[in-house]
Amino acid sequence: MDIYRLLDLYKAAIDERRPFEGEVLTQLKEYYRIGLTWSSNALEGNTLTESETKVLLEDGLTVGGKPLRYTFEAIGHAKAYDFMFTLLKNRTITERDVLTMHQMFYENIEKEYAGRYRDMDVFISGSRYPVAETKRIQEEMDGLFQWIATERDKFHPVVFAAQLHKRFVFIHPFKDGNGRIARLIMNTALIQDGYLLAVIPPVLRHEYIELLEKAHRDDKPFVQFIAERVIESQKEVMRLLHIPIPKLDSGMGMQL
Repeated sequence: MDIYRLLDLYKAAIDERRPFEGEVLTQLKEYYRIGLTWSSNALEGNTLTESETKVLLEDGLTVGGKPLRYTFEAIGHAKAYDFMFTLLKNRTITERDVLTMHQMFYENIEKEYAGRYRDMDVFISGSRYPVAETKRIQEEMDGLFQWIATERDKFHPVVFAAQLHKRFVFIHPFKDGNGRIARLIMNTALIQDGYLLAVIPPVLRHEYIELLEKAHRDDKPFVQFIAERVIESQKEVMRLLHIPIPKLDSGMGMQL
């Protein structure tokens, strides 16, 4: 299977219905605002359900009996998600963009660390690999933004987005919230290039973490995992908008 040809075939089918405007655009953004906020937080242990996240974000109703932090994580992530769409036409991701996302996500959780790099060494629980030393974070992040600016066009857009996620997580520049920001900037890169979001449901948490760990040695399975998540979003949007799901030609040996 040529997964990238399939990605581009689905993208072309969706592009025929673009630009999404008015109520359709609003509904799509709100649909993924709930789904991405819920799933990304759930991957990190937040126990708000998707329904509870929806009620919180749409109606402002908090959930009794759960830590207040979970509420702040949902509200903060939704703010950062909204900010992500302001970067849609830039086709760049800067240090200011990343710090702003983290500020929005983390400001009600631990204000003194919101929107600034960590000043202590940390490690990822369960990982055999160290993240960047505190003294090297700025240098590593400068290198990442240089890589974004100069190397982006050398990759398929979905490969670039997955690589961006991986490289960011391996640096781990913030005290907390690194996974959520990694997924947000990955999805920023995807929507800037006209692809749909990669949403990782909690049921795939173990596979996701395992592939990220393996990516220190071989990142191809992780990149394919992200590509598969984009394909699932493409198929979902085609169903929602009643777009016929196209098939690869018979020469590719695949029928969908």
